[in-house]
Amino acid sequence: MLKTLVTYRLVDPGSEWRLHRQWYAQSAIGDLLGEDFAVAGKDNLYRCLDKLLAHKQELFSFLRQRWQTLFQADFEILLYDLTSTYFACDPPETGKRRFGHSRDHRSDCVQVVIALIVTPEGFPLTYEVMPGNTSDKTTLGDFLRRIEVQYGKAGRTWVMDRGIPTEAVLTEMRAAKTPTHYLVGTPRARLSQLEQEFLARPWAQVRDSVQVKLIEQDGELYILARSGGRRNKEQAMRRRRLKKLVKRLHELRQQKLTRDQLLIKLGAARTEAGPVAYRIIDIQLPGKDQPVTAETFCFKLNWQKLREARRREGSYLLRSNLTGGDPAKLWAFYLQLVEIEQAFKELKGDLAIRPIYHQTDARIEAHIFVAFLAYCLQVTLKQRLRSLAPGLTPRSVLEKMAAIQMVDMHLPTTDGRTVLLSRYTEPELDQLILLRQLKIDLPAQPSPRIASVDVAAP
Repeated sequence: MLKTLVTYRLVDPGSEWRLHRQWYAQSAIGDLLGEDFAVAGKDNLYRCLDKLLAHKQELFSFLRQRWQTLFQADFEILLYDLTSTYFACDPPETGKRRFGHSRDHRSDCVQVVIALIVTPEGFPLTYEVMPGNTSDKTTLGDFLRRIEVQYGKAGRTWVMDRGIPTEAVLTEMRAAKTPTHYLVGTPRARLSQLEQEFLARPWAQVRDSVQVKLIEQDGELYILARSGGRRNKEQAMRRRRLKKLVKRLHELRQQKLTRDQLLIKLGAARTEAGPVAYRIIDIQLPGKDQPVTAETFCFKLNWQKLREARRREGSYLLRSNLTGGDPAKLWAFYLQLVEIEQAFKELKGDLAIRPIYHQTDARIEAHIFVAFLAYCLQVTLKQRLRSLAPGLTPRSVLEKMAAIQMVDMHLPTTDGRTVLLSRYTEPELDQLILLRQLKIDLPAQPSPRIASVDVAAP
């Protein structure tokens, strides 16, 4: 039953009800498993979900060994991040389903938060489902202790985005008997504090379009990185948003509005433009009892703030207690956070972790557990493709192999019975080449089966 659920989530994800009513009968999963339709019984599938969570920790211990056996993965660097997934229906705000900061821009829906740890190669190590109103800053300490208990203490390096660790947790990581290393993004406000010190330091080239500056302070290393590609992207975004904001402000000046109406519309314009573009415009608002006129409501470009924005575009500040480390390597570690972002993208896209139809916390977590197992299979296929068939994605391989169909032929016999002959279609040339590259052999054709025909009563 678990194999059926995980395969369904990987190949053609949907609800358990759809698996029961449609997918199982239309797929070859029964032939591959040698099981009848009872495996896909509605109640059986739900009972299977109810038994999964008890094996969660054992799975995490198994995964570490499995990744090492298959791909010689190491776990010296761990990437940590969080996402949220919402409920499209309108369930009550109970248990872990809570309103909170939505990464999917669906603040109108209750949600749960999912924290995930992966290796730089994208191999998932562990995850946790938390209430939807969980603050990112409150999660890291528990995960550090959990990893130490399960895998032992070691000099690991944790790579995180800004907003996850608190100063207290970073201090604890530095002060531990076995120091835990970290590399974390830093808010732009911190860059303002260190800007004068950085101005006196020379740039060091680490890639064709990437330069870095280093400052050591209080046992920590601050890395200022400047990327040409990122600068061009941020510059284009700022210009587009600034142009749209100025156009909107001109429109508001021509409308007949009260002061309260103007403030509401300005709030919407600020949200759409973003804080960087909005900060560049100096806006004069009418007083509390003043009407909205061209004289009381006006705006102008702040050239000083524009120059500051231009100077910082493409730059970001990293912070680490790996003093004396190679700046190029530290910068490369931080870029590996895209692996965990890709994991979230695949869970929500290819594996369709939402919509979630379950109502109880246990079933919700079991649903996410099945999606996590399916992601482990997808990562395994992705890693094999990197070395054996580069350029292909797991989804494209699954779609190509879906053209191989299983056909049932019913052959009547002279004694009133029926011979059931199941055969899969012969692979096309491109499918054969792909199977050969991946070193996969198709199973033998199923053996014939004989079914008796019920004789109608006289």
